[in-house]
Amino acid sequence: MDRFLSSAVNRIDAKGRVSVPAHFRSVVQRRGFTDLYALRALDIPAMDVGGPDLLDRYEERIAVEDPFLQTADDMSFFVHGDGSFLKLDQDGRITVSDFIREHTGIASEVAFVGRGLFFQMWEPERLRAHGEQVRARLRKLRQQAAQDRLAAGAE
Repeated sequence: MDRFLSSAVNRIDAKGRVSVPAHFRSVVQRRGFTDLYALRALDIPAMDVGGPDLLDRYEERIAVEDPFLQTADDMSFFVHGDGSFLKLDQDGRITVSDFIREHTGIASEVAFVGRGLFFQMWEPERLRAHGEQVRARLRKLRQQAAQDRLAAGAE
């Protein structure tokens, strides 16, 4: 499988490095990535991390925008200004830079979460709280869908 799935929490070492989970590193290897692209997530305190294809996907979207409109400029500012390349060392570690820490609140541990074609890096407690919010929204949607089906059947 060449998707980022599951989650793990790893400690940051004294030199500010964290091991990318082995199952994520195997996806990186299978997909042939030598560099990772990291982008500050737009509306949550997490980093979106993937291969150069993640950056390519964003740049393809920017390319279809009118370059004379503010949208293209804003998208480029976000994708390029809030993005950075990360190097995996020979032991599968990345440095947790100030660039990452400032946006995520990460201090001593990193929670890694698979998102299919990319993964995210979170401060573990923030991830826990976010997960609870996501599950609550999905339960609400499920309940609403069930109520809608009942109402449609009663008509």
